[in-house]
Order: sequence, then C-alpha cells, then structure tokens
Amino acid sequence: MNSPTRQPIVILMADDDIDDQQLCKEAMEESRLINTLKCVNDGVELMEYLERKGEFSDPEKSPRPDLILLDLNMPRMDGRAALHEIKTHPRFRSIPVVILTTSKAEEDMLKGYELGAASYISKPVTFTGLVELMRSLGRYWLEIVQLPPHREE
Repeated sequence: MNSPTRQPIVILMADDDIDDQQLCKEAMEESRLINTLKCVNDGVELMEYLERKGEFSDPEKSPRPDLILLDLNMPRMDGRAALHEIKTHPRFRSIPVVILTTSKAEEDMLKGYELGAASYISKPVTFTGLVELMRSLGRYWLEIVQLPPHREE
C-alpha cells in the first residue's frame, strides 16, 4: 500500500528526569527519526507549553505537538493531573498522549486509559530498548496512524 509522504511530527516529552530526556533525544537520533523532540520538566511546564505562556510564548520555538510523551511521576503537577487537564481542554484533547513511565502499577495503567491516554508504555531499562521503542513509536505515529490536523488556536 502506498502512503503519502509524511512530514516530521513534533513530539513533546514531559519528564522531570533530564537524563531520560537526553536518552530519548539520543535514541531518536540513533533510530534515525526525523521528528522534533521538545522537552518540559513537569505538568505545569507542559500546560504552559500548550497554552503558550511564559518562556513558551513563541510558536516558532514551541510548536504545537502532534504527540505527547508523558511521565506519570513528576513534581508540581504529575502526569495524571496533566493528562486530565489536556483531555478536558477543547483545544488540546485531540493531541494523542502516550504515557511513558517507570510505573508498572496496574492502577496507573487503568487510570491512564480512563483519563484518555492513547497508549501506556513502561520505559525500557536499556538504551538499545529505548532506541527500538523510539523507532517503533516513530513508525507507528508517522507511517500508520493518521494524526488529526491542527486546529486554529
């Protein structure tokens, strides 16, 4: 099946672990994905980014994400609260959110899906696993899924 040439997507990662952010960037490069990865450190920054507040006010530097990778356990506003905010906000609820977390708790997974997460993924423990995960996510979100068009903001 021939598919149209896809444009790179903007992925916004919300994770308070700077090392995890850097590893994801390196894994994307290693997997040869041509997507843009932007990072924020917690749910408060995630919402500021989406609402283009403060340091995220410039749409050129903070483009609307096509996909959000969301850690659950973060300070200030955790991933659960951020997911609830995103999925109840009319402008943001169409953005797919993939929970990417170290939590393997069944209640976290069930709550994530209940709140509207598109997927729930446990973070791989090796860099090789992370590279393969980024490659798989890229293929899925770029080649298989048809993402919703951006609405005027």
